[in-house]
Amino acid sequence: MLFTADGLNPREYSPLALAFLGDSVYEQFVREKLLHEANRPARQLHDAAVARVRAEYQAMAADTILGLLTEEEMDIYKRGRNASGISVPRHASVADYRKATGFECLFGYLQLCGRRSRLEELFAAVWTAGESSESQTAVGMQTAALEKDEQPEE
Repeated sequence: MLFTADGLNPREYSPLALAFLGDSVYEQFVREKLLHEANRPARQLHDAAVARVRAEYQAMAADTILGLLTEEEMDIYKRGRNASGISVPRHASVADYRKATGFECLFGYLQLCGRRSRLEELFAAVWTAGESSESQTAVGMQTAALEKDEQPEE
């Protein structure tokens, strides 16, 4: 087991402290990926990042990677998901926020353990699933718009 610079085992940090770190780790991955995809105006980059770091998206991300997690990683995810003292924002459901906290907790833990390649592997799975989900949403919106146009007016 890796110990951090302060001599603590990463498992000894509280789940919310791990989630605090994991939030920034995950956001860094998102920002770098968006920047490498295209040189866009800062506002577009910001909007795209916000869409991928909100609780609803992170809950989907958690669902995506659950089948990929080791027993140790699943334990860390559950510690974060089940942590007490979580204040859920108005725009998120309790279930989504808890999953997002578990997801962030796992990313924080892996960061403290120095498991960069594992973080990259999990992030790649999340990003791919997100792109698939976004294309399905776009197709659904286009289909709904077409169906609306085809309905006779009353």
